[in-house]
Amino acid sequence: MPTDADTARESSVPERITLGFGARAALGGVLMGLANLVPGISGGTMLVAAGVYRAFIDAVADVTRLRLRKNSVIVIAIIVAAALAAIVAFAGVVAYGLTEFRWGMYALFIGLTLGGAPVLIRMARPFSAAVWGGLVAGAVVMGALVWAQSTSDASGGAEGGWPMLVVGGAAGASAMILPGVSGAYLLLLLGQYERIIGAIKDGGRAATDMDTAGMLDAAGVVVPVGLGVLVGVVVVANVLRFVLHRYEKAALGVLLGLLLAAPAGLYPFKQAVPPEVGETVKGELVTPDNRDEMRDPSNAKDWREVTFTPGAARIAGATGLIVVGFGLTLGVSRLGRGQSDGAGTGDDASTG
Repeated sequence: MPTDADTARESSVPERITLGFGARAALGGVLMGLANLVPGISGGTMLVAAGVYRAFIDAVADVTRLRLRKNSVIVIAIIVAAALAAIVAFAGVVAYGLTEFRWGMYALFIGLTLGGAPVLIRMARPFSAAVWGGLVAGAVVMGALVWAQSTSDASGGAEGGWPMLVVGGAAGASAMILPGVSGAYLLLLLGQYERIIGAIKDGGRAATDMDTAGMLDAAGVVVPVGLGVLVGVVVVANVLRFVLHRYEKAALGVLLGLLLAAPAGLYPFKQAVPPEVGETVKGELVTPDNRDEMRDPSNAKDWREVTFTPGAARIAGATGLIVVGFGLTLGVSRLGRGQSDGAGTGDDASTG
């Protein structure tokens, strides 16, 4: 049986959490939280971009196997706390930006995403056949995901019983960890998105009103979903940990391919079109009764998108925002460089 010392040596969680690594973990958490507010962006991809993905996976795997190393708990706490803080602090800003400044938001996220590529390239060197094969595979998978999300309405009509809720929770949890996969989109495909979101809203309202019956009804949905989330996190994190440690070069190639292809789903020159009566938004039919609610700008991230031809000013602006985003992620990823992606084995691992 592996000892704690063996686990520490195998883990990408740094033996000492420096200021540099903490800053990158916090940035990864913030970007992960923002990714959950922007359609088509994966929180896992953002952790890759920040250079803390392997450390996060190892930390989650440690905790789910009840190997409660202090630094593993700290890594998870930093990332999760930063993600939650970003969701709370920026939900309104992101909703407004997606309505009024969507092209700029997407351009910024392209830069933020690509800024993580130099870290992965450095880790994957020297490039072997395994790295190149993984890179191609990752790019193909990401391309397929982008194509599927752009061509399917994902209306998700079937709901099913509690087994489907467990599957939905597991799928959503997997998407939080797997780079390139949108959790909301997977829930839509499974027909569980509106059901789960509705239960959370109804449960919160019932709790505010002290409505016991309402809370029990919501619990009938939320509890199976929570079980699925737990199963998904445990299984996916441990599988990924095994792959990242046993097939490191191929895994890094896949991550790099996912990262480089991710901007394909973030083409900036698109605009959201308010829905009309008869259209479906996130599985809900737009009717004369709910039309005004569905057309509220706060729902803009769920509207249908159409491309437009940008002028020179917008092209220049988008290019500038891509450069800014790239520089921000790259700059933070260079903090505590020896701990790139939590390896913690470089000569300068104590910098920061």
